[in-house]
Amino acid sequence: MSYFIVYTQPVIKSMETEIKTEHPIEKSFAASLILISFRLIPLGIRKIIFRTVFRLFYHLSVKQRLIALSNLKHAYPEKDMEEITKIAKGVYRHLAIVAAEFFELPSITKENLHEWVEFDGLENFEKALEQKKGILSIVAHFGNWELMTVAFPLAARPASIVYRPLDNPTLDNLTAWMRTKDGNTLIPKGGSGKKITRLLAENRVIGILSDQNVDKYQGIFVDFFGRPACTAVGLAVLALRTDAPVLPFFMARVPGGKYKFIIQPPVEITRTEDYEADLRVNTQRFTKIVEDMVRRYPDQWFWIHQRWKTKPWQ
Repeated sequence: MSYFIVYTQPVIKSMETEIKTEHPIEKSFAASLILISFRLIPLGIRKIIFRTVFRLFYHLSVKQRLIALSNLKHAYPEKDMEEITKIAKGVYRHLAIVAAEFFELPSITKENLHEWVEFDGLENFEKALEQKKGILSIVAHFGNWELMTVAFPLAARPASIVYRPLDNPTLDNLTAWMRTKDGNTLIPKGGSGKKITRLLAENRVIGILSDQNVDKYQGIFVDFFGRPACTAVGLAVLALRTDAPVLPFFMARVPGGKYKFIIQPPVEITRTEDYEADLRVNTQRFTKIVEDMVRRYPDQWFWIHQRWKTKPWQ
């Protein structure tokens, strides 16, 4: 879409009484200490510090750098190594900015949200919600995905986020608190299908990260940047089972330092008598949407992740 719609108040006030929000997860003492410590550093200085640290990571963490360079070279075979290296360094720079901004998220409110985010396609969400079937969203480790968990409940309504706990308990607690402080709820990944189905029946919004590698028994192989990538089928299963519309959500960083929250129209869902084929076709379609967005902003995706780790012959 060629225009932005900026809201500083809830999009549809009548929605507010429809959603039962839960109390946010309480911060641990260690998480509170980390948050306070970083917030004492002004954002501008914090960004300089994080960019410096991540620049060191790029040079010192050989394994992650090689993963990023290899992923990028396979994804863009037409580019020379100078271009590939430039994108890789841009990835680290972008992640540094996102990490620095993470500690600023508690200060974002309905009143100042417009200073951070411009919305493109919020009408797609409103229209899909009118179907009363809930909404499944395609979300990726792209742009500032954590900012999305703050901006969406402030501008529209709280969502339920499918997640895998982080390995570090303190960071997991801090991240969980940040995601739930404005009314979102968390759904642990694995065995959550029945709960998600019930929430969709209540016209809730479900956020599902759809761009990570999974083991062979957990997914199917679809094309992602020209290579077979083992991809979870949960989103396709839910879409076929519930008939809920599937909308892609992306939070892209744009020139000037703000973000554009892109909500695309509902994705066409293929339904035939061949269920296995439908899973593959729809999962491929969802994956292609992520690829297309990453190609628009190549330095804003998580290229240090081993997305193609699982091989078809394993």
